[in-house]
Amino acid sequence: MKKILVTGANGQLGSELLELSSVYPKYEWCFADRTQITLDNLDLLKAQLNETKPDIILNCAAYTAVDKAESEKDLAFTVNHLAVKLIAKYAKDNDVKLIHISTDYVFDGTSSLALNEEAKTNPINIYGASKLAGELACQEENQGSIIIRTSWVYSKFGNNFVKTMQRLMQERESINVVNDQIGSPTYAADLAKAMMDILESERWMPGIYNYSNEGEISWYEFALSIKEFGNYKCKVEGIPSQSYPTPARRPEFSLLDKNKIKTIYNLDVPDYKESLKKMFKRT
Repeated sequence: MKKILVTGANGQLGSELLELSSVYPKYEWCFADRTQITLDNLDLLKAQLNETKPDIILNCAAYTAVDKAESEKDLAFTVNHLAVKLIAKYAKDNDVKLIHISTDYVFDGTSSLALNEEAKTNPINIYGASKLAGELACQEENQGSIIIRTSWVYSKFGNNFVKTMQRLMQERESINVVNDQIGSPTYAADLAKAMMDILESERWMPGIYNYSNEGEISWYEFALSIKEFGNYKCKVEGIPSQSYPTPARRPEFSLLDKNKIKTIYNLDVPDYKESLKKMFKRT
């Protein structure tokens, strides 16, 4: 029985994989939180990997505090770059399959067309730079690995935009949401299923893939959909990013082109509204 190690077990994607794992009883599942797989202590991480001895690693763990990363650069790079480099090398040396999760924040947001896997990377914040460094290290150490870039992840688990909006829309009479950052949300349950579809496939095609739900929207439009499905009475106003300054800059446009993953793995990628509706039914 092959052992799957899921890092970041308490995160949105790790939690969705835990829910999904019962559908795949042929695997031995090991869900590791930050105490069991410690990404900010590389010596400990190496020992933990040697002890766990997985056959497959789904690396869902990351430093994801985008604004905080601006003042915690070393920690962000340790977790998102150096730990990924170590995991990729371990996977290569021990013939372990690795799927590593990355982000749309590797782009600068100046495109006006959906970004494919060959699009030029140019991160505009520390978080994005640390994730890009992790991608490059992963490919350098382990050319057999698969990297999936995703965007705007949400789930019924953890902290995310959807849950924040649900809370605010119940607490307030009106809220402002930025309307000039364009992309597409990703329901973590869909991404978890896509990862398992890749694992279950006859083909293991290394490289970078994009995955998010279908649709091209702003955060404001996303908030309107949340309002609709939650039947909230709160007034939602669209505002420009400059009216809502944050320590880290965000890409203005980071819509991901999913053609590669759809073609190679024959994946059906749901529309964002379909998936959002699904999440509302589960909560």
